[in-house]
Amino acid sequence: RSDLYDVLGVPSTATAAQIKTAYYEQSFRYHPDRNAGSAAAAARFAAVSEAYRVLGSAALRRKYDRGLLSAEELRDAPRPSGRPPAAAPPPPRAPAARSGPVSTPFDFDAFYRAHYGEQLQREQLLRARREQLRLRREEVATQGRLRVLSDLSIGLLFFLGVAILYSL
Repeated sequence: RSDLYDVLGVPSTATAAQIKTAYYEQSFRYHPDRNAGSAAAAARFAAVSEAYRVLGSAALRRKYDRGLLSAEELRDAPRPSGRPPAAAPPPPRAPAARSGPVSTPFDFDAFYRAHYGEQLQREQLLRARREQLRLRREEVATQGRLRVLSDLSIGLLFFLGVAILYSL
């Protein structure tokens, strides 16, 4: 059996962070999902995982360094990710044919109304008030323009009347 430090490619004086980094790099490189069908990559991944199980645990690493690590302790050591490594990726599933409308697993509109209902009502009320103010301003502006036009037309008629009386 080869030295576990050599499997991970770290010196025996490596820190826990260096061991963890080496494990993540190699497990990413040799993971069975990335190397589908490669027996060599699967074997390398298993070796890297075993090395990290031992060297990643301070107690097991101390026993390994002293040469006191038993096969039983190695077998009972927890896996690095807390779950067994995947032997092979699951077969791809065919997309299911759906008929009719797709129901959403969660009604976000109902959630939003339930949690932000008061705020929505306030915003709608404010929006309605702003619209009323805008309409009033437009109405006042239109009336102001009409007043100016009527004042100008009355002034023009008065001026024409004075000009006609003066010319007679």
